[in-house]
Amino acid sequence: MPTLPTLSRRAALLGLTAALPLAGARAQTASPTGDWPSRPIRWVNPGPAGGAGDVISRLVADRLQGRLGQPVVVDNRPGAGTNIGMTQVARAAPDGYTVGLATIAANAANKWLYRNMPFDPEKDFAAVGLIALVPNIVVIPPAVPARNLQEFITWAKAQGRPINFGSVGAGSSQHLAGSQFQIITGVPLQHLPYTNSGQMNSDLIEGRIDLLFQSISAVAQMAQAGRMRPIAVSGTARVSAFPDLPTMQEQGIDITSTGWFGLCTPAGVPEPILARLDDELQAIVQDPAFIERVTTGGAIPRAMGRAAFTTWMAEESAKWRVVIEAVGARVD
Repeated sequence: MPTLPTLSRRAALLGLTAALPLAGARAQTASPTGDWPSRPIRWVNPGPAGGAGDVISRLVADRLQGRLGQPVVVDNRPGAGTNIGMTQVARAAPDGYTVGLATIAANAANKWLYRNMPFDPEKDFAAVGLIALVPNIVVIPPAVPARNLQEFITWAKAQGRPINFGSVGAGSSQHLAGSQFQIITGVPLQHLPYTNSGQMNSDLIEGRIDLLFQSISAVAQMAQAGRMRPIAVSGTARVSAFPDLPTMQEQGIDITSTGWFGLCTPAGVPEPILARLDDELQAIVQDPAFIERVTTGGAIPRAMGRAAFTTWMAEESAKWRVVIEAVGARVD
């Protein structure tokens, strides 16, 4: 007769054997992302509240949380040309619960501007996808007697001083557009970085600065009301918000670059989570309602998956390195 220990071992083996088919069934039906997401996701916007990046972040985050079934909370962390916010993304746990708004500054230009970068834009992030291109509108004070880009260039060269232009910070698309403008036209420019976009706009209206390459959403109402004068847009095509406003290229200045926004995570996030984020972002950016909303604000929705977006950022970095080194811009 078997002893009690032998019976116990047999019972345990039978229990284990019975459990194996159930465990296999669970493994087969489990989500490739496990239980992710099972709690809120933090979306870091490295720019100020109310800026173009904030608008894009909230539009996408609102739709993403509906698709994922968990809150996606936008956390604005501006400063140091987007480096403060993106440092938090780079140092976050690679578990899919922190994502960041990739920008032309943090993910392309800043490594050539800042002597001491707190992160490596190629190694410390994983690309998810592009969201939108953001052309800049070129605006001047109403008191400046120029009605188009060529007239402004003539006026600027006659001033006998550098022309002051503002931006939301070193490495921003506004700063880079101004640097490129200086190289191509020969107009001497003095860059004035602002931490407050509203103050920058007020200084332009009151004539304390001479020129802005500003995001369309930030100045559309003021420009349409005549408080500042639009004279051109960047990018390769006119924008729906100002359909009669020629591009810089149409006016003989070959500047077609734009700002852009995308989505990234800390490096090391598991592949299934990255793939899920990629799929959801692609669906959002290609949704007709989203396209209409973003286009109305002066941006251009552009779906681009992970691999293509990784290549895009590398190409953007190489392009802006040439411009930054040509003007000798550096930030300590």
